[in-house]
Formats: sequence, C-alpha cells, structure tokens
Amino acid sequence: MVPSSQILNRRHTLGRGPPAPVLRVATDITQSTPAHHTNHRHHVILRPRAAPLARDRSAGGIGRPGSCHHRLVSSPLMDDGVAALRRGDASAARRVFESALAEVESGEAFEGLAEALYLEREYAAAADHYERAYAAYRRERQHMAAGRAARTVSWITGNVFGDWAVRIGWLARARAILTEAGEDSPEHGWVLIIRAFLEPDAQAREAFLREAIAIGRRFGDPDIEFYALSYLGGVLVMTDRVEEGLVLTDEALAAACAGELAEVATVDSIFCGFFWTCELVNDVPRADQWMRAAAELMQRRNVVAAFCRAHYGGILTAAGRWDEAEVQLLESTRHFDRGMPERRAASLIRLADLRVRQGRLEESAMLLDGLDDHPDAVRTLAALYLARGEAALAQDLLERCTAGSDDGVPTVGESTMVGPLLALLVDVYLEADNVDAAERIAQRLARIAEAQRGPYLKAAAALAKGQVCVARGQGDARSCLHSALESFALAQLPMELAQTRLEMARALAASSPQVAIAAAKAALEDFERLKAARHADVAAALLRSLGAPVRTGPKGHGALTKRETEVLQLVGVGLSNPEIGDRLFITRKTVEHHVGNVLAKLGLRNRAEAVAYVTREKTSR
Repeated sequence: MVPSSQILNRRHTLGRGPPAPVLRVATDITQSTPAHHTNHRHHVILRPRAAPLARDRSAGGIGRPGSCHHRLVSSPLMDDGVAALRRGDASAARRVFESALAEVESGEAFEGLAEALYLEREYAAAADHYERAYAAYRRERQHMAAGRAARTVSWITGNVFGDWAVRIGWLARARAILTEAGEDSPEHGWVLIIRAFLEPDAQAREAFLREAIAIGRRFGDPDIEFYALSYLGGVLVMTDRVEEGLVLTDEALAAACAGELAEVATVDSIFCGFFWTCELVNDVPRADQWMRAAAELMQRRNVVAAFCRAHYGGILTAAGRWDEAEVQLLESTRHFDRGMPERRAASLIRLADLRVRQGRLEESAMLLDGLDDHPDAVRTLAALYLARGEAALAQDLLERCTAGSDDGVPTVGESTMVGPLLALLVDVYLEADNVDAAERIAQRLARIAEAQRGPYLKAAAALAKGQVCVARGQGDARSCLHSALESFALAQLPMELAQTRLEMARALAASSPQVAIAAAKAALEDFERLKAARHADVAAALLRSLGAPVRTGPKGHGALTKRETEVLQLVGVGLSNPEIGDRLFITRKTVEHHVGNVLAKLGLRNRAEAVAYVTREKTSR
C-alpha cells in the first residue's frame, strides 16, 4: 500500500505512467474528453443551434473538413443519420450510417456510426470505428477531422478501457495534427487542453486551461470553453480550492443542461468529473440538486457513460439512497465483467463500501479480494477491518497511508484525500484505547478542515474531537457533537448523522440519561431506515444498557429481508446456489444460509416448493 503523499503526487503526473486508481479517474475524465473544431461539430447536438452552420466556411469560401453534423456536401442518407443522433435515437442512426458505409466508405460515415455505437455503450466497437474514421480522414486529407477522431479514440481507450499508453499515443497524434492549424485558431484550444493533460505541474496546467477557456470564448466554441472550465474546476479541487473549483463545475453543467455543447463525450466528461468531485468532497447537496436538474437530459440522451456510474453510485451511497446506489453499482460492475479491470475496480470498491455500511461484511470482503493494494480501496478496507474486530490491521493500513508530520503543512489535495482516512483512524485508535494517538490525529484533522469551507470535513473534525472528549471523560463533548450534527445535517449525510447521534448518547449517558435515550433511539431509527444492521445492533445495545425498551425481531414477523427476497426470486427462475452467489457477489455458504431462512420463514420444504411459491406470486399479481 502506498503512502497518501505518493497517491497525491501521482494525481498530478497524469500521462507519465500507469493510471492511478479510481479516485483519480475523474481527473483523467476531465482531462481527456474528445474534442472538435468549432466549425465541425460531430457529436450529438443536444439542442439544435443555427449559429455553427454559418461558420462552416472559411473567410476564403473554401470549406474546412467537416464532421457528420456539419457537412459541405450532403445526402439524404447522411442527413437522416444526423437527425437520428440529434433526437437521441442511436439505434436508428446506427442503421443509417451502416447503410451509408455499404454504399461508400468515408470518414464522416465512420464517425457517425462510431458516435451511435458510443451512445449505445458499445465502446470497443465505437473505438474501432473512430480509428477507421481517423484513417479515412487522413486519406481524404481532412487533417482537422482526423485530429478530432484521434482525440475521441484517446478518450475511449483512456477513460473507458484504462489503457493509458494507448491514450497517450492517440493524444500525441491529435496534438501533432491540430498544431498544424497554428495558434490563432480554435484548434489551439484543444492543443492547450492536451498539454494540460500531459503537464505534471499544477500551476502550469492551470495556466494552459485558462488560456484554452479564453480561446474557446474568442472563437465562440462552447465545447472548448466548458470542457476546459470543467477540467480547471477539478484541478482547483485537487489543489484545495474546493469551493472555487465546484463553482466552475456548476457553470459547465449549466451549459450542458442548456444544450450549449455539441459533443456527447464532452458532456460525459463534465458529468463524470462532477460526480467524482462531489463524491470526493462529500458534497451531497450539490450532487442532488444537479442530478434532479439534469435527470431528463441524462435519461433522454444517455449521456452518462457506464464508467461514470461508479461515482454516481458512491454519491447515492453517501446520501443514504442505498437501493438506488446498488442498482447503479451493480450495473456498472456487470458492464465491465468481461474486462476493463481498472474501471470494474471503481464499482467493486464502492459496492464493498455499501456492503460495509449495510453490515454485510463477508460480501464486502469478497468484493475487495485482490484489491488490497488499490489506493482507492484504503478507506473501505480499513472500515472492513475495523468492523470485523481487526483493529490492528486497520491501524497499520491507515498509518501507512496517512504518514506525515502532524505539524507539517498539508500537501496538495490532502484535505480532500487524506481527511476521511484520518477521521477513520481516530475511530481505530479509540477502539484500541489509544486516546493520546486519537487526540493527536483529531488535531491534525482539525487543522486540515480549517482550510475548507464545505461542511463535511468540519463535521468529521468536530465528531473526532467530541469522541476524544468522551473517551477522556473531560472537555466539552456535547458542544463538539452538536457542531458535528449540524454540519452532517447540512452535508446531507444520514449515516454519519446517525453515528454522531449515537456518540451523543454515549456522551450524555451518565449526566443526562433521558436525553441520551432520545439520541440513541433517533440513531436506531436512522440505522433501521438505512438498513444498516450492524450499527442498528450497536444502537440497540446502548439503549438496553440505558434501561430503555428495544423492539426485538424484524418489523412484520416472518417477513423476508431484501437479500432474502433477491435470493428467492433467483431460486424461482431456477438458478443454483453457485449461480446465485455469482449473481449477487456472495459465497455459496451465504446463499445456503439465505435459502434456509427463506424456506423457514415461508414454511416451505424444499426448492421445488420455493419455485412454485414464486410462480404463484407472479400469477396473483
């Protein structure tokens, strides 16, 4: 496991080696979206605009190379394909462009088919056809269109497949071709974006992006402007200018939702970068607002790529919307079942985090198998260790990944990357009764939190301080925990809010038992609503120790749990225990346990009766 300082440094040396893990993905995403010449838009037009058509010819009247969306030579067949892309009908567009290619092979027909395949999330086929478009455009001497196709291949190979060397190769081709247009051209904006991607120094990267934004505005190219703006927002977040960076991301999202952007992959990039950033800094309110504002766009245009759904699932998990999170994470994981291990890891790690929160520790361990050295798995793996009573393992892992001077100046990105690990390390030290170490880490976390305006780290620091006060039996624990409650409520983090209520109950158990009981009951209700079984058990145990009555057994005696219902449905369609285990990412032994519970609760004698039961239930609906 690498120290956090090395992880952070790798995030600022993109393109210089193998890709860093998942939390770096969005930095990649905001850095390598395919681009285009402003006069030759080739991706789905989210809302038709008249302005670009007027710019399809140069001042001398000679047509520049165009994409399938803005061509100087038209045909009814190609027009039909463009129209299908514009209305979001990728299947129809695919059929049209395949027919066009059957008549004659051209760069624009290959490019149109590639875009349709991309929208259908057939990424390997899309990359292949963008490569064919590149070759065709080179044969046709349409160099700018070839550069655009090369950038798109780079986007797919890097951000979908995780093939960093292939991505760098295609970026180099795109840069070489686009450079031919000179600095006084919109193409230079994309050259600057590519340079920013390859630049390890954060200040130089920022300068390139600000210049690219200016070029996009000067030439009236919103794809350059807002792609660079979104990418710059990510850079600012990673250099601890979180609020400033998020505001830029907000602006880019507004442009996407307003239909100002022409490239679907640019829109994908902006949304992926946004999900990643909000997940990283636990900004659930911002994510929730934009997910509601962009819901229609995301559904109608299918613009959020499968590899972005892991970040989306992470946000939903933090927001307490666990059923929705599971759908997104399972869908993302299954999409990458046949390859793309880097992208699959993103989903597996977040699904494992959800399982830890749910108390399904065995399943979480299975999901994390083979990911022990994955930097993005650190927090989830440490939380799993702690939940299983393996505090020493959690401590060793977290100490190695947060190594650094307690009095040192936080390194770039430390508040967003290391802060959550420090909060968990406080829990680990307290579990080991090492209050002095817990207090030292809590103080370090407080110093980092001071540099951020957002509520999450401030809440985490206040909770850590309150926990130390409770452990020492001195200090104003109540005040600290009230501050944490307010901030977690503001951050809309229900799990953390419930955990803080439980800590408040512990703090007040001796001095104000009635208030403590009320806090513990509120925590228990929160945990039950979230279906966080392990934490609900802890809250119930505390209530019993305070002399308060606690309901025993599940609500609705004999009712199946969500997991048991899932197992029953799979038994009903004839799957074996191993097949059910593969489908649900659980062991055969766990499946057997669930099947036994289902049979007992429903009064069934065997699997055949279970199949008949499911059939009757479907028939009666």
